Amino acid sequence: MSTPIASSFKRHPALVASHYGALIFLAIVCVAPIVLMFATSLKLQTQIFNTGINFIFTPTLENYREVLGEGSFTRYLTNSLIVGVVSTVITLVLGCMAAYGLARFRFRGRKTLAYTTLLLRTVPLAVLAVPVFMVWSQAGLINSLWGLILLYVAVNLPFAIWLLYGFILQVPQELEEAAAIDGCGPIQVFYKVVLPLIKPGIAAASIFTFRIAWNEFILALVLTDRATRTLPVAASLYITDIGVDWGKIMALASLIAIPPLIFTFIAARQIITGLTAGAVKG
Repeated sequence: MSTPIASSFKRHPALVASHYGALIFLAIVCVAPIVLMFATSLKLQTQIFNTGINFIFTPTLENYREVLGEGSFTRYLTNSLIVGVVSTVITLVLGCMAAYGLARFRFRGRKTLAYTTLLLRTVPLAVLAVPVFMVWSQAGLINSLWGLILLYVAVNLPFAIWLLYGFILQVPQELEEAAAIDGCGPIQVFYKVVLPLIKPGIAAASIFTFRIAWNEFILALVLTDRATRTLPVAASLYITDIGVDWGKIMALASLIAIPPLIFTFIAARQIITGLTAGAVKG
């Protein structure tokens, strides 16, 4: 049986053409900066300034050799991986438990608290830089990976709670009650019944949490030093008084983009399920 939307497309070929035309245009707009970044990373500094935006050139891996050849690259990569992975794991653990408490336990102000968690995520990160620096200085967390990890957990936790809260609400409570009758305690019900059913939500939350922790620049710039810099901060080191080394910046930016892209493609199906969950009523 064809839907009204499908029938409308069949009756109006021009609508189909405009629909696919808009999708192609949107895809070009999204992909063009990535292609330009990668193409620039394959140019020498002289080629960048002489040719401008030109995709016909002799590619070179000199920028990648220089970036990867620096001894500090491994340290920056390690710092980014530690901060991204650890903050994501902590955020998911706390987010799952907090979302379950908001979804299943009845107490005064529950809905207000649930909406407030999402409101906190709307605060721009740049606004937090100075106050966080002052507080972290008093706490002795400046220039440490744990200080950056705790901050990213605080930044990402509201979104993770809100996303997982919606998924847990869709889990039938009858399943939890049946597991409790079979002898499962509250913790067993949570880990054996609820968590397996909200895997799409966990996958979506992990992707967004990891990408924010991996790509964030402002807070990492303020709170780290030479030993604890992450890759986005390392890219800014190629901006000097002499000029901007665009080739190395684009090469490092291309390397920075690889882990999130791989992670996203691996969990693509889970992400789509997570983003569209609840969009259709039964």
